[in-house]
Amino acid sequence: MASEAAARARVIKLRAEIERHNYRYYVLDDPEVPDAEYDRLLGELKKLEEDFPALVTADSPTQRVGGEAVKAFGEVVHRLPMLSLDNALSEEEARAFDRRVRERLGCDAAVAYSAEPKLDGLAVSLRYVKGRFVQGATRGDGTTGEDVTHSIRTIKAVPLRLAGKGYPRLLEVRGEVFMPLAGFRRFNAEAEARGEKTLVNPRNAAAGSLRQLDPRVAAARPLEIFFYGLGATEDGPIADRHSELLSQLRAWGLRTCPEARAVEGIDGCLEYFRDIGTRRDRLAYQIDGVVYKVDSLADQLALGFVSRAPRWAIAHKFPAQEEMTVVRDVEFQVGRTGALTPVARLEPVFVGGVTVSNATLHNMDEVERKDVRIGDTVIVRRAGDVIPEIVRVVPERRTGHARKVKLPATCPVCDSPVERVEGEAVARCTGGFICAAQRKEALRHFASRRAFDIQGLGVELIDQLVDTKLVKTPADLFRLEAGTLSQLERMGEKSAEKLSAAIARSRRTTLARFLYALGIPDVGEATALALAQHFGDLEALRDASEELIDEVPDIGPVIAHSIHQFLHQARHAAVIDDLMAAGVSWPKAERARARGSPFAGKTVVLTGTLAAMSRDAATDKLIALGAKVTGSVSRKTDYVIAGDDSGSKLQKAQALGVRVLAEREFLVLLDR
Repeated sequence: MASEAAARARVIKLRAEIERHNYRYYVLDDPEVPDAEYDRLLGELKKLEEDFPALVTADSPTQRVGGEAVKAFGEVVHRLPMLSLDNALSEEEARAFDRRVRERLGCDAAVAYSAEPKLDGLAVSLRYVKGRFVQGATRGDGTTGEDVTHSIRTIKAVPLRLAGKGYPRLLEVRGEVFMPLAGFRRFNAEAEARGEKTLVNPRNAAAGSLRQLDPRVAAARPLEIFFYGLGATEDGPIADRHSELLSQLRAWGLRTCPEARAVEGIDGCLEYFRDIGTRRDRLAYQIDGVVYKVDSLADQLALGFVSRAPRWAIAHKFPAQEEMTVVRDVEFQVGRTGALTPVARLEPVFVGGVTVSNATLHNMDEVERKDVRIGDTVIVRRAGDVIPEIVRVVPERRTGHARKVKLPATCPVCDSPVERVEGEAVARCTGGFICAAQRKEALRHFASRRAFDIQGLGVELIDQLVDTKLVKTPADLFRLEAGTLSQLERMGEKSAEKLSAAIARSRRTTLARFLYALGIPDVGEATALALAQHFGDLEALRDASEELIDEVPDIGPVIAHSIHQFLHQARHAAVIDDLMAAGVSWPKAERARARGSPFAGKTVVLTGTLAAMSRDAATDKLIALGAKVTGSVSRKTDYVIAGDDSGSKLQKAQALGVRVLAEREFLVLLDR
């Protein structure tokens, strides 16, 4: 282990290098190293800080996410109010704003403006003292906001320490937190795949993410920020013009909108407005207009404020991307994980440049919250390429013929029962691999590495097998012959034989893998293992009542009900029987063997490369013998099994005095 002095020098160097890479990535949009190299540097810094906790500082790149949630939001009084902007809804109103500016300045010539997109996010104020980030707050009522420091610091585009030199001792910067459209779509797709609640729209997603008490929730959301102005500062003026101020903020590592431009006169503003308008749907984030600011900071000061808005700035809003129409029907679509999504079928209406005839209602909680009924007149919103949504009902237009939306009792695709767990927003089809809407995803899960591990059976092949109706359930996989497989696209004879052999090998598995592969709702790897170790064989589990399943550690009554129902649904039971008839098997004495094993009840960590078997195979053997296999070494670890090229886990085990087994010792103990 390095000395603390050497570690301190390396930590300082790593932090500087990571901050430089952050600046190039987030501010300049010009990264100079691949993500893997950045992750390596960050990993090295984390390791040094773990070994030398005294070197950890609040502004270290590793300290973005705090360990604990805050108990409540504190209040922050803004030293300078966070002002709102007046709106211009037409070209005439924008020209009237320019005329008022020139009249108040006593100027006949064209005024220089700074123009930038008006992001549809959440306004925040960040405070830096001596270059270090110390506080973040929401706008609130303009005078007092909420302290969201714990969430703001999780945004990677926010520098925890300013770059360069020359920044004032106190610097308050104003910006807009937003969720990029690509990140919004990706987050929702992943949430849906996990069976979790999806986000409604990017703006609400950004605001809701910042207002989480637990910083880990905000850290998991793809939030970004653009800075656009100043609050309170010390040590004198920073720039003479707003456009120069933005350049200075960028030099200090504070990201600004790359679309910001200096323009000449109101004609320059309107030309900018039209240009951004044509590119609006291609931008990476939602905007609802353009902001014009008098570029001269001295002129801004001379113009002053009226009420709570500046006289030197205005928001020129785009025409509304909302229209009114009628809900003709509500249908339910079944997603890859069985989630039922209500979709409103609308009287076609032209919104934001396209004709909209469908709009998502997300889930039944959303339907009930907005009280959307069939026959209602509703406001529909479309923003860029985000799926259109119903904003609200127009209650004064509701007739006596409006019908409430009812969740179907059975799946509209496969007729399996639909379940909605109390307290959850998502309703699900219980059909699993029986349901055509879920079939491909169910087969991908079944063949995945931690399930049956059928090597060579990828996404495209599964799509072909399902589309050609060669495979309807997982059991059909074991009836495929090499000759049949060779007829598929891009599948030659050798590849077909190789895949056929991989399918044959996968017949021999473990009970835990088998249960995990079935895709039982709420049964992940850990739960599948607990069931396998508790019941020992499949028939005992199938014969068990809900009450007996509930006795398994960490399985409550809700999951016990889900497992019991899945195993006893006739079509699922038929597929399980079919899999057994196809030759799927596993060791029958796992529980008995585990009782006499030196690994029973022990916590084990694998590191390095084993010569005799893969890490997955070693993991399966250990689990079958009653061990708990984890990925990190701690004082609670009983054994570390070290193969070739073992790294930091081996070093940590030696430092903590954990017993280390070489591969040869491990194999001897396995044979006992």
